[in-house]
Amino acid sequence: MTTVTTDKDKDTAALDFVAPKADELAELLVGHERPKRPSALSASLTFGWRAMLKIKHVPEQLFDVTAFPIMMVLMYTYLFGGALSGSVSDYIQFLLPGILVLSVVMITMYTGSSVNNDIDRGVFDRFRTLPIWRPAPMVGYLLGDVVRYVIASLVMLSVGLIIGYRPEGGVMGVVLGVVLLLVFAFGFSWIWTMVGLLLRTEKAVISVAMMVIFPLTFLSNVFVDPSTMPGWLQAFVNNNPVTHVSTAVRELMAGEWPATEIAWSVGWSLLFTAVFGTITMRLYNRR
Repeated sequence: MTTVTTDKDKDTAALDFVAPKADELAELLVGHERPKRPSALSASLTFGWRAMLKIKHVPEQLFDVTAFPIMMVLMYTYLFGGALSGSVSDYIQFLLPGILVLSVVMITMYTGSSVNNDIDRGVFDRFRTLPIWRPAPMVGYLLGDVVRYVIASLVMLSVGLIIGYRPEGGVMGVVLGVVLLLVFAFGFSWIWTMVGLLLRTEKAVISVAMMVIFPLTFLSNVFVDPSTMPGWLQAFVNNNPVTHVSTAVRELMAGEWPATEIAWSVGWSLLFTAVFGTITMRLYNRR
């Protein structure tokens, strides 16, 4: 059985509807307290969680913090161990802290590619309209990547222990070394957030990052003692920020306290954050 609605029924329904008065409508709109803006920490953690959810939905992103570190440790240990130290077991004691620094520093480039990808999809336009602390999206990227750095560190340390690495500093030395590396990586990542905002494509970001990271990591003390290098090269290597971090992490894991190298590492991190973080936010606000 069907019901036919006539014009008379429609007119009756229209007469039954009573439009709200202006004062009643105003009371509905402003009668309730406006929700408070989220704090800077809350907003940053929310965007950090967003970065982790992206990994959940695209687990292939974990390839660079799992398979890549394992490949790096095994390849360099067995390729150079016998030639440089006479045995794999001796070389892994020197190499592992350095290769740990190298891998994490290389992973930082993906921060810039993530920023550039969100810009390309228009997500950043939405972020800028939100009533939040302006740097929160950028800080969230970096906080999410810190989790990736921790995963890479755990993977590499596990592989190192399996093939013979024995840190004399024990658990505390290893933890301190990893924490120092995370602090440096957080500061270093600001370079790539700036690059991600400046360049047009994700491929361009990766290309520029590789051009910077390869000289910094390979012209350091990650693989060999700088004293074996020519004098002109030692001048660069000994003042390379990656060298300072590598030395600090290596000695912390060996049970020593390299105060000078720790100070250099923290200083470089603060410098990167102050300079490139400021530039990043200016670029972000002007887009």
